[in-house]
This record gives sequence, C-alpha cells and structure tokens, in this order.
Amino acid sequence: MTRRELLAAAHAAALPARAETRSPDAPKRIAAVVTEYRKTSHADVIIGKYLEGFHQNNQPPYPRSKIVSLYTAQVPDNDLSREMARKHDVPIYSTIYEALTRGTDTLDVDGVLIVGEHGDYPTNEKGQKLYPRFELFLEVTDVFRQTGRVVPVYSDKHLSYSWLKARRMFAISRQMGFPLLAGSSVPVAYRDPQVDAPWGARLPHAVGLAFGPLESYGFHVLEMIQSMMERREGGEKGVAAVQCLQNEAVWTFLDRTPWAQPLLDAALSRCKTRQPGALREIVPNPAVFVLEYNDGAQAAGFLLTGAVKDDFAVAVEVEGRSEPVSTLCWLMRKPYHQHFGCLVKNIEKMYETGHPPYPVERTVLVSGALDFLMESAFRGNVRIETPQLTLPYLTPNASHFCTEGWA
Repeated sequence: MTRRELLAAAHAAALPARAETRSPDAPKRIAAVVTEYRKTSHADVIIGKYLEGFHQNNQPPYPRSKIVSLYTAQVPDNDLSREMARKHDVPIYSTIYEALTRGTDTLDVDGVLIVGEHGDYPTNEKGQKLYPRFELFLEVTDVFRQTGRVVPVYSDKHLSYSWLKARRMFAISRQMGFPLLAGSSVPVAYRDPQVDAPWGARLPHAVGLAFGPLESYGFHVLEMIQSMMERREGGEKGVAAVQCLQNEAVWTFLDRTPWAQPLLDAALSRCKTRQPGALREIVPNPAVFVLEYNDGAQAAGFLLTGAVKDDFAVAVEVEGRSEPVSTLCWLMRKPYHQHFGCLVKNIEKMYETGHPPYPVERTVLVSGALDFLMESAFRGNVRIETPQLTLPYLTPNASHFCTEGWA
C-alpha cells in the first residue's frame, strides 16, 4: 500500500460515515479539483459560473449543479480560491481524497470537475507544459477504487501532454465504467454563422485558423477541426500521419496544396479581428499542423499570430457543394468569458444524465495528435506516421455549440 493510500485509509477510519438520502431530482454535488484558481484562470471562468452564476455577478441564471468541495494543487500570491470559498461556504480540502469524500468513508459527491490548466509547472524540451492532469485523474480514480463507487468526470482541455497518459485515462474510464468528458470551450462556443458540418457527408478537407502558442492554442485549432471532421461519412477512423510545419515551410505548403488556400480564405472571411496586410508580411512566425486521416481525408490547422488577434475559425470542404461550410467559433472574453458558459452547459448535461453529450474519443485523438505534432516540431518538422491514433468512433447527429439562452 502506498503512503497516499495509508493516509487515506487512516483518515477514513477516523471519521464516521454520513448517511444521506437524496432525491434523484436534487442538484448534483460537484467536487472541483484544480491546479490553480486565480482571476481569469480556467478555474475562475468555469467554477466561477457555478458559484456566482453564468454572468459571474451573483445573479441568475446558475448551473443547476453545485460546487460542494474544492482542492487546489497550488496557491499563488494572487489566489482567488480562498476568498471564493469563504464567500460561498465551500470547504477547501488538503487532499483529493478528502475533497471527494467530504469527511466520510465513502464517495460523497455526484461528479468531479478537473481543471488542470495554469500554475507553476515545468516545460519539457518539446515545448509541452507538464500540467499534472493525468496525476490528478489518477488520484480521483484511486478514490473511486477505495470507495467502490464512481461518478462522472470532466477534465479540462486535452487529457494530457502525453499520448500514452491520455490513452490510459480513456482506458481507465472504460474499465471502471464512469462517464468521461474532456475538451475546451472552443467547439461549443457560439458560432457565426450558426452552422455545423453536415452529418454523414463526405468531407475531404478542412482548415482551421487560430493564433497563439504552438501547444496550448494548437490544441484548440485541432479540436475545432476535429469537432467538424468527426461528422463525416462513416465516422472517425483515426489519424494516419501528422506533420508540423513552421515559418517559410508554411507558405510553401499553401503554394503546393490546392485545397488549402481556398479553405483558409473561407476561414479568414469569418474572422472579426483580421488585421490589414498580406499574410506573409504580417505573420512573422507561422505554423501549420497537417493531419492525414486513415480514410484519406486531410486537414490543416494554422496558427497565424499577427493576422488575427482573437479568432478561431474553421472551413470544411463538402463533396457536392460549390462552397465550403465555414464559421467563427466566437470567444466572447469580456466581461465574463461567455464561451466558457457554453462549455459549462455541456458539462451539466453529463452530470444530469450520466452521458457525455459528445464523445471523449475526440479529445483522446486530439491529445495524441498534438503530442506527435510537438514531436514533429522537435525533430525538425518531420512527418510522423501514427498507427497508434487508429481510434474509430461515431459522433451523434447533434450539434453542441451554443445557439440561445443566457447570452
């Protein structure tokens, strides 16, 4: 038995079980497990909506579920968790075990919310931030094993910087039989226009457009593309190969790839913060993630910092149509990051029903693709074959982006 298990067992033995009969219609009780909780962090703009309403102004509407316990791995000088916990009478626990059992010898929550984003963590030689999402997840599932009960789990953004760890998280959820949802707010944000890729259509090519750092925002552009491409005929079959191209090689790729430029133009046409000037003059350090799917489809995710300031846009070629389907995934940052409210609405669906609204396989596949793309960049932008990413799945014929409501 590990030291952590011994401490957990000792703690459980010292406390009496608390019997509680709850109505099935009662609000779900959620334990929040975070790396860091400060102003405008992911913990703030997600958990803050549970504590202070979707507008984060202590006014309705609120999510129906309630945060009933909190664990923070780090407490920076500008920490917000202690103030918010006092204000809203949410206990902060020193261990994940305590946060999930709440002073009993059993799992005493109805769901777990993991936000492993932000905090003081190292970056490896490939440029990947080593957030401990996998380790937090393992501690949560340790509690499931010790108590003999499981509940739905949401994990923010990609499951892990490591494909092996992401795949293991997915396997554990299947082995233990609990619902798992992951990913970010981008695919479920408000869209302009309000369109999706046609479900069951042939989608030969797609282009995504974003800005920002290679790994952290590269995840978003891949996830945005995947949320469209997974709707194609036959469902998702997996990714055969990836390649990260940078600087002048990006423009060479555009010049040599007939389908890429028209789709990039369509995506750019949806942007609200497009900067004036030719791309090759205003983007000093471009990058593109190139994906080759097992079924022959292809996609490219561009990071063009300098061309746009705050836009995530995507365009998909649809066989039989003269024009691509294109849209902006709209990030409404001020005053209260409304796009994260769209994410919370989807998390709530899982807590309420016990079923993720969209497949976690999307995030598993994107997590793996991103890991191999960062490896491609590290190894001099080589093409990497990825038989490991053969992950077939079928997404339901439903769209999950926000279309109406509190915003």
